[in-house]
Amino acid sequence: EAFRELLFEKIRSSQNQETLKVKYHKGSKLEGVTYASSRFMGVEQSNTSIIYNNSFVLKFFRRIYISTNPDYEINRFLTERQKFAYTPAYAGSVNLSYGDDENITLALMQVLVPNQGDAWTYMLHVLDGIFDRLRQKHIAIDALPQTKLFRKQEAESVPETILEWTGMQIFYRVQKLAQRTAEMHIALGSDMHDTAFTPAAYNSDYTVWLKNRLIYQFQNRLNTVENNLHRLSGPALERAHEFLDRKKEIRKRFLDFDWTKLKGERIRIHGDYHLGQVLVNDDDFYILDFEGEPESTIRDRKVKQPPLKDVAGMFRSFHYAIYATIFGNEEKYGSPREQLFKAGEILYRYMVSTFLGTYVQQAQDGNLNIGYTHEIEFLLKYCMLEKAVYELGYELNSRPNWAIIPLEGIRSIMNYI
Repeated sequence: EAFRELLFEKIRSSQNQETLKVKYHKGSKLEGVTYASSRFMGVEQSNTSIIYNNSFVLKFFRRIYISTNPDYEINRFLTERQKFAYTPAYAGSVNLSYGDDENITLALMQVLVPNQGDAWTYMLHVLDGIFDRLRQKHIAIDALPQTKLFRKQEAESVPETILEWTGMQIFYRVQKLAQRTAEMHIALGSDMHDTAFTPAAYNSDYTVWLKNRLIYQFQNRLNTVENNLHRLSGPALERAHEFLDRKKEIRKRFLDFDWTKLKGERIRIHGDYHLGQVLVNDDDFYILDFEGEPESTIRDRKVKQPPLKDVAGMFRSFHYAIYATIFGNEEKYGSPREQLFKAGEILYRYMVSTFLGTYVQQAQDGNLNIGYTHEIEFLLKYCMLEKAVYELGYELNSRPNWAIIPLEGIRSIMNYI
């Protein structure tokens, strides 16, 4: 504990040691705060954390980059510069200095947000209740009304037949998450002074970077699928063969990125946005962990991208939550798996359209330039295809029985008209 207290005091007093090149920085949230207690947080996947005074969390990054960590960079920008209230506030940091204004981020301190867990766990609980009602209310799945995937709508305009099955709560929550997501993007894209955060137009350099990255990743996933066909069966195997049969068509989708037709802007984004990166706080949400996509280099994580890439990530997370619910509980729902998948796809489309209705309205009201309807649809399809192909590698390597989820996602995006 003596070491933990010493660390706290160094951050609180911003004691910098030139000989060691270690820089401690105190944020405004630490003003007037004295040390009272500390403890290590439970084991996390990627970082080690210390809780101070039951009010602050100091996160040590296990993966160190020869650059400032995007989590530190974005958290400080959002909460100190932009006063964005729906992410844990910046409280301090520990950096290693190596030259003119070049820093390696070692640790980030933030205000601890009271919460009831992450949105992934919350969503699984809500979805379990919804699928349970299929049996309880004798819902005729084949009679449920469909909707187009990217149709923008309000929660109140979801058909009564759907609401009788799902209830209204899930759509209100999706709308709130859409609102906070749009507010985050507006904050990230509204600074005209800091070049790391000023919005940028689409251009040829970005397009070359994007296509090279995605074609390399796509080829990697093709190889992974071919090498793992023997581990698949049933619908997953059918979808995998379809994926391989359509490889030229999918590759063409990635190459059909024409920046000259895009009028929106690129900004710094979350980069690894899904339900697990969001905390539930009563009826609201807090957004966490701006480190970016684990497979990406630190340089790639700082590239300005379409804000709709984050939206696409959240839509893929909705899709995952629905399928994870079915996989985990299908025996108690009383319907064949294929019927549950059908109900899940219908629910997914209403969740997407409800999120989109709120997000687009908020973004436009906040002067965030995401383009017009055609451009929004193009970018969502493009980014969702990228996300689903990315997911495919993970599933085939770690849990092949879940590969049906990204394969189904790829199929629905490729078939979308």
